[in-house]
Amino acid sequence: MEKRLIYRSQPFGFDNAMLAGILAQARRNNQKADVTGALICRQDIYLQLIEGPVDRIDRLFTRIEADDRHTNVKLLLEETSAERLFPAWSMLDDESPSLFWSPDEIESGTLETADPDELKAPFVRLRNSIGK
Repeated sequence: MEKRLIYRSQPFGFDNAMLAGILAQARRNNQKADVTGALICRQDIYLQLIEGPVDRIDRLFTRIEADDRHTNVKLLLEETSAERLFPAWSMLDDESPSLFWSPDEIESGTLETADPDELKAPFVRLRNSIGK
């Protein structure tokens, strides 16, 4: 059994160079740790799904909470999983943000009240758009 998390945060000083650095570091570290996932980002939000062995996901999330490249980290979903959504991706980046929610919806707390299927929906859509 493995663990899946979805969290949201707000970028601090968002730009393409910072995003490229985050992705490069995540891909390098995640591959070594047997962690996979996807990042959906816009200037106002990072929405990330990470999945892998329970202890590694817990350690990774602790590091994410302390990372100063983003603020207001909020855990939205924590579940065990028998199958990964992104088994072949150390960290997939959604280059054309397919996030379902508007900035106003996010600001009003929609993500915090979404059910697990609603939270996973943009990631499933992303996975389906690129194939497994």
